Amino acid sequence: MSNPSTAQGPAARAFDAIIIGTGQAGPSLAGRLDAAGMRVAIIERHLVGGTCVNTGCKPTKTLVASAYAAQMARRGAEYGISTGTVSVDMKVVEARARKVIMDSRKGNEDWLAGMPNVELIRGHARFDGPGSITVNGERLAAPRIFVNVGGRAAVPDMPGLHDVPYLTNSSIVALDALPAHLLVVGGSYIGLEFAQMYRRFGAQVTVIERADRLITREDPDVSEAVRGILEDEGIEVRTGADKIAFRKIDDGIEVAFETATGPAEVAGSHVLIAIGRRPNTDDLGLDSAGIDRDERGYIKVDDHLQTSVPGVWALGDCNGRGAFTHTAYNDFEIVAANLLDGEDRRVSSRVPGYALFIDPPLGRAGMSEAEAVKSGRPLLFSKRPMTRVGRAVEKGETKGFMKVVADAETRKILGAAILGTGGDEAIHGILDMISADRPLDELRWAVPIHPTVSELIPTLLVDLAPAPDRG
Repeated sequence: MSNPSTAQGPAARAFDAIIIGTGQAGPSLAGRLDAAGMRVAIIERHLVGGTCVNTGCKPTKTLVASAYAAQMARRGAEYGISTGTVSVDMKVVEARARKVIMDSRKGNEDWLAGMPNVELIRGHARFDGPGSITVNGERLAAPRIFVNVGGRAAVPDMPGLHDVPYLTNSSIVALDALPAHLLVVGGSYIGLEFAQMYRRFGAQVTVIERADRLITREDPDVSEAVRGILEDEGIEVRTGADKIAFRKIDDGIEVAFETATGPAEVAGSHVLIAIGRRPNTDDLGLDSAGIDRDERGYIKVDDHLQTSVPGVWALGDCNGRGAFTHTAYNDFEIVAANLLDGEDRRVSSRVPGYALFIDPPLGRAGMSEAEAVKSGRPLLFSKRPMTRVGRAVEKGETKGFMKVVADAETRKILGAAILGTGGDEAIHGILDMISADRPLDELRWAVPIHPTVSELIPTLLVDLAPAPDRG
């Protein structure tokens, strides 16, 4: 391939493909392109591995595991086990999470280094045209450019916030000392995971949420059950908190807010801001390339993940089509299959699925009950408390429930939620059925392994009926 030049500057170093970002989609795509014999530049300005490896899944689920161990040690007497006084060494907890990060990051770096046609370039990439970028003062060009820059914590312009020290999901994973009182501003997925884990580490925890219930994306019964789980562990939950403001006080930080019954204040030693994410698209020079973004900054893509500019694709959190590691990886699969395998894979074929990794976890697949009802189609419902799940009883972990909603005419599963022990794993039986687009009758007569949480899914399907909340 010859070195192209443009009126904008000197000749650019040419590649067959450029990947901006080394999150979940980037290295995997580089591997496929490398195997196809393409010369690839993959650019990373910060840490190889992206959010999942460095500040997301890897460290947070490692911390969740430590918190679970502490909780089970405290419950030892229930199982006939004497543990004595339980203490948590936060320096060891943090070091364990850091090792998981470093091992995973090095694994990604070594993987990229072993690709003969791939060059890892460290620096800040910016578009200077539809098919070229600059990084470290050098111009690079390619007929295919893939943007995989991820996202970061949204930090709002709330009164007083920038006058106090605060944590985000990125900085809190590096804490090696226990907060006396952690104030979590934001009652959604990230905030609730940290709230429970730090309560189990021994901190006092208060969750402050603007909406009238937690995790408003979920059905009200799920929100209510999750709140009960957290409150049972001693976490204070304040919903309906409006006009949130921050103030530095002698021994920490005060968060003030308005409620339906009047003004309120909560003082704590640390504040975690967990009110959402924003894409890392504000300093990439996208306008120079004519790449369109929506009002929130996400790169607009079509069903094949192509942007408004031919030859440019956006993958992962920055495209607004999924906010999870697994959806980012699926973005890679879609692009690679279409470019290299002659397939016609589409984002719209993806069945939504995710988990909330509190304990017990919430596994979700397909539509929520509210979304199914809103669709206007005739429905079948089934619901069962975890107290009726043998495996949960045996483990002494009976909080939560499982429920399924199906189309009454096609008899296909539309969605399910499993809030309970093993729910993040058991949900895959439902997720696979929805993805396969098969009628529920093919699963309801299955013979599952006993004793497992999943064995209740066929029974749940047998119990489907027009009226909701049947158990």
